[in-house]
Amino acid sequence: MKKIVLTGVVLGIALLGMGVNAQSKYKKAATTTKPAANAPADLPATTTAKPATGTSKYLNNNAAAPAAAPAASVSTPVPAAATLTVRYDTTIPGGFDAKQEVSLRPNYAIERGLIKERKPLAYDHLREDDQVWSQFVWEEIDGREKINQSFVYPGKDDNGDQRFFAILLSAIKNDSVVAFSADNDQFKVPLTGDQINNLTTGANDTVDVSDPISGVVERVITKKPKFPMDSVYTFRIKTQYIFDKEASRFFCRIIGICPIAKQVVSGKSQPRPLFWIYYPDLRPTLVKWEVYNPKNFAQRMSWEELFENRFFSSYVIKSTINNPSDKYLNALIKDPLFRLLEGQNIKEKIFNYEQDLWQY
Repeated sequence: MKKIVLTGVVLGIALLGMGVNAQSKYKKAATTTKPAANAPADLPATTTAKPATGTSKYLNNNAAAPAAAPAASVSTPVPAAATLTVRYDTTIPGGFDAKQEVSLRPNYAIERGLIKERKPLAYDHLREDDQVWSQFVWEEIDGREKINQSFVYPGKDDNGDQRFFAILLSAIKNDSVVAFSADNDQFKVPLTGDQINNLTTGANDTVDVSDPISGVVERVITKKPKFPMDSVYTFRIKTQYIFDKEASRFFCRIIGICPIAKQVVSGKSQPRPLFWIYYPDLRPTLVKWEVYNPKNFAQRMSWEELFENRFFSSYVIKSTINNPSDKYLNALIKDPLFRLLEGQNIKEKIFNYEQDLWQY
């Protein structure tokens, strides 16, 4: 029995020694690697498992081996839809600076060339010594009234937009008509073209436009208008009434025209005079523009004829008759109805003066 136990102990010790040798053998094999084929001969085999440092003399040799490039350095083709260009649009949306379109074919069934040759008739000369009586009257024309709807007619013609405010802008831009500051009605401070544009333009507005075929995205930067074109439907006119004793005539001469825009300030719509134009300078332009006629399109008058014959409705806002303080009616009379009646009273005073000059 003791012999069997002793034999088992000897066998166990022998097997334990064989396992230790086997484990030591595989452990040495894991710590040693074969040198690379292109490595120098004096490089130990175990150095290939160490990380390379910047001070190693073998770093340049190992740099020749291909290394994984970072993802950011890989160039990938950009699709056409991602292309973005920026373009500045100098025109002002809303019709303020719209380019005039030219018809490639005749727009009428008849040949129309007379309107382009029209010239306004010269005014009669009025001597200062011949005026017996004179008064100044300021009036406003409201385009929302039925008789004044031609002032806001948005149709297109050979000359362009037919709204009266667009006609004024065209006269300033194309006919070299000088506009003056709206600070006063004495025509003292002339305005440049850029200053006129600043009256209508606001902040920059950016819109992304994509081509439906190529997918190219274009960013258009343009000026956003401060107010729409249709909001300018009120026009202020300065008029002088004169009785000339030499001709025994009562003259009514328009001195200036001022467009008034309606702008929203703090949630309230407020009128804002834009600029003054000397009416005699504007006559050569107005004679070439025709007024919309809803009854007969062949019998349209020019804008110069409309103002000279006073084919419009207006209400008085100020006059020099019994006004030593030189104030507008809205500063003297708060009630709008009484203010309107006072304006009619001023018109009657002028009419009665003319009628009282004659005896029947």
